[in-house]
Amino acid sequence: MSPVLRIFAKADRFTIGIIISVILGLVVPCTGETAAAFDWLTNAAIVLLFYLYGIKLSRESVVAGLLNWRLQLIVFAFTFIFFPVAMPLLRPIFEPLVGGALFMGLVYVACLPSTVQSSIAFTAVAGGNVPAAVCSASVSSLLGVFLTPLLAGLLFSGTGSTGADVGLDTVLKICYQILLPFVAGQLSQRWLQQWVVNHKALIKWNDQGTIWLVIYTSFSGATANGYWQMLELQHLLGLIVVCSIFLCLTFAATYYSSKWMGFNREDRITIVFCGSKKSLAVGAPMMMAIFGELDNNLLLPLMVFHQVQLMACAQLARLWQQKAENNA
Repeated sequence: MSPVLRIFAKADRFTIGIIISVILGLVVPCTGETAAAFDWLTNAAIVLLFYLYGIKLSRESVVAGLLNWRLQLIVFAFTFIFFPVAMPLLRPIFEPLVGGALFMGLVYVACLPSTVQSSIAFTAVAGGNVPAAVCSASVSSLLGVFLTPLLAGLLFSGTGSTGADVGLDTVLKICYQILLPFVAGQLSQRWLQQWVVNHKALIKWNDQGTIWLVIYTSFSGATANGYWQMLELQHLLGLIVVCSIFLCLTFAATYYSSKWMGFNREDRITIVFCGSKKSLAVGAPMMMAIFGELDNNLLLPLMVFHQVQLMACAQLARLWQQKAENNA
């Protein structure tokens, strides 16, 4: 089997879909009226994504998880304080490796909330506190609707970069594209939550399909505009290195700070997985609401960080799982 086929054989459906979306965007870019149609379809898919997310998010799990307020507070601190503070501070080290444009993509990554599905899944595999992870990841995504635009506006204006204008237009766009569908989903739980529970596979296809559509639209536009001819290979390789380094720093910070604060093993696992990750599922759609477009200099760092965190967390979860089995 060729190396390429081996990669596809080992990859999950979501990763394979991302790879195919990237390839299609590079090889078969859409232009003109077709591109406009894909933009409309992408916006519609984002609205549906957050509507269904509002139906899925259980109020009971949020209330139960919030009782463990110390754990929720430290995850919040790492997600919305540590990341946005540490990334700009490391600019003198990271920017020469990735270039100014991609570094601002890393700044955008730092503003995002944690993931939901993968944080919970890795916590479960490693033997962590799953109910706390459900609450922490869900609340993080909800808070991100408000905090991510504010952080992006603050950090981008502070660096003199253009694009992040958190004015009335941005707030209204976030409201009708993200917040209103989410609230509508919450109000629809009484009638549709059981249907969503019974059709998890279909909902998962929708979640993943929305991200594939966003990635294809972005890469298609980049190809049509000649973005890839301007991207330097050394900056792309530097981006992988920087994401790996920063993720390792975050792993160490979340683990040892939670250990110092006296959290037990299960809670420490939850803090590491929920406090170190950033959401592609929320980050890509929110980019359109904040910046008014899919900016490849922002999307590329998010995609790279997403893949690096998945691979690293998978290995870490297996390590903790094996350690627990050996100690049993």
